[in-house]
This record gives sequence, C-alpha cells and structure tokens, in this order.
Amino acid sequence: MVSKRERLEAAIAQEVADRPPVALWRHFPVDDQTTTGLAQSTAKFQSQYDFDFVKVTPSSSYCLLDWGVKDEWTGHTEGTRKYTQRVVHVLEDWHGLDVLDPLKGALGTQLGSLKELRELVGPDTPIIQTIFSPLSQAKNLAGQERLMQHLHQDPVEVEHGLETITESTLAFVEAVLDAGADGIFYAIQHASYRYFDLKGYQRFGRPYDMRILEAAREGWLNVLHLHGEAIMYDLARDYPVQVVNWHDREVDPSLFNGRAQISGAVCGGVGRDTLELGTPEQVQSEALESLGLLDGRGFVLGTGCVTSAIAPRTNIESLRNAVNFA
Repeated sequence: MVSKRERLEAAIAQEVADRPPVALWRHFPVDDQTTTGLAQSTAKFQSQYDFDFVKVTPSSSYCLLDWGVKDEWTGHTEGTRKYTQRVVHVLEDWHGLDVLDPLKGALGTQLGSLKELRELVGPDTPIIQTIFSPLSQAKNLAGQERLMQHLHQDPVEVEHGLETITESTLAFVEAVLDAGADGIFYAIQHASYRYFDLKGYQRFGRPYDMRILEAAREGWLNVLHLHGEAIMYDLARDYPVQVVNWHDREVDPSLFNGRAQISGAVCGGVGRDTLELGTPEQVQSEALESLGLLDGRGFVLGTGCVTSAIAPRTNIESLRNAVNFA
C-alpha cells in the first residue's frame, strides 16, 4: 500500500505513485477559538474525506493576539474573522512589539492544538501548519492602508517591526516542527505587483521570507502560497519549498506553466467559485481537466486557496474522488 507521504514525495519529484495526491483545507469559525475545538474540527474534516495532508487553518489572528489585536466572527463564508482592534496606529508603534514566546499565550494554544491534532489523526497523516509572512502579519497589525502609508512615510520604522515579527515567527516555526508538524504552509499576501515592484519586495518581503523558509527546512512538506492577483511567481523558482499553491484558475501562470518553472509540485486545479457554487459535475470536470493537463505528475489536486466554509459536501467529495479516475 502506498502511504500518503510516498504519494506526496512522488508528486514532489514530478512523478506519480498509485495516484496524484489531493488536499483541501478550510476555516472552522468559532471552533478555531479553542485548542480542542480547532483540533477536533480539523480531524473530523480529515476523517470525512481522507486527504493526503492536513493543513492546520487557524484564524489569521492566532499569531497576533499576544500583541493585542482583537477580532470577531461575523459570518464570512470563507470562515475568516473581522479585525476589530489593531495595535499599530503611528510609526512609533512598530517599536512597541516584543518578540513573543511561542510556548505561551495564543501561540502556545496553537501548539497545543497541533499536538492534539497529531494524536487524533495519527503518525501517518502529514500535517502542515499555516504560517503567515511578516508582511502579512504586519498588515493585520496595522491594516493594509496604514501599512502601505507607513512604508512610504518611513520604511526603516516598519522594518524594525518586521524584524520583531520575523524573530517571533522563527521561534514559532521551530516549535511547530518540534510539535510534530511535517512542514509549514507559508502564506504570502504581498508578493504582488498590486503592492510592490520587484525592488520593493526584494527589500520588504524576500529577506524575511527566506529566513523563515530556511528555518523550516527540517520539514519535508513545505508549501508556498502566493495569495491574490498579479503574483510574483518567479519567487517560487528559488524559494526552498516542495509545493507551490496559488489562485491558478484566476491568475497567471497556468498550472502547466507554473509547474514548468519549479522543481517540485504545484497544488490547485479547481476554482474556488466552482467548489462553492458549482455542481459536482462541474467540479469533477475542472479536476479531470487539470489532472489531464499535467498528466497527474508534479500535482496535488486542490483549490487555489482556502475552501469556503459553505462549500457543499457533494462538491468536496467530487473533487476528492476525481483522483481515482486519473
């Protein structure tokens, strides 16, 4: 019998074991506010569909709560929460951030959830922990508009904050791997020409990304997620990850062209709107089209981002089962 790890390692080598791997992930609003709630909801989702890896998807505030942000659940279909209190308002606030202890507070709670999830799914199911890039965390600390204003006004002040965020994240990544994760899902939201040109991202994004990904090298399943529009896909060529995920049904490059630029695997193939609003037949059609385009090689079937919390069960099952026909 082929294990989940063997199936994924074959995809990373741009080969196929018994079939291409498949994975989806989603938020669990309200449940994600407690250690056991997130662990149990994630494990139940996995037991229902038997994906080839499990992505831990806490609310984006999990890594920021110990700095004082607040958020609330307001019913967004993605399962995300709305920020109600930021902590960076003026430039000097970037100096008010302390390096966090990964074993305490909200970060410690997240580690506890990861450990509990490992016990629930067992040793043979790969688990990856969501880690947000320093710029993504800075955006949620200040708000997108204020972050960009501060970067134009006094970038050195913002860089002081980015350094603190990075130090905290490095410590947390180390703790995550010690807690039994197989890698990280590294979410980048600003590697986009909507926010930066290449020179700007080389200064404010890439150096911090590389430090965090280097710290995660002990993991064998590190996934790079390039979020949004006008993405800087060229980054994927030399970022030390095994899998690259982006909104492939919505933005360039295509899955085929994206795979051609990297040595590992790509993840995607089915549009998020199709999964949420389409029929099982439409979901299967997109899945089989993508599997055929890549000949099932170097490919993890999924979507370009988080699965909607209201995606129909039959649509999820249709995507999950499509790999059996590849």
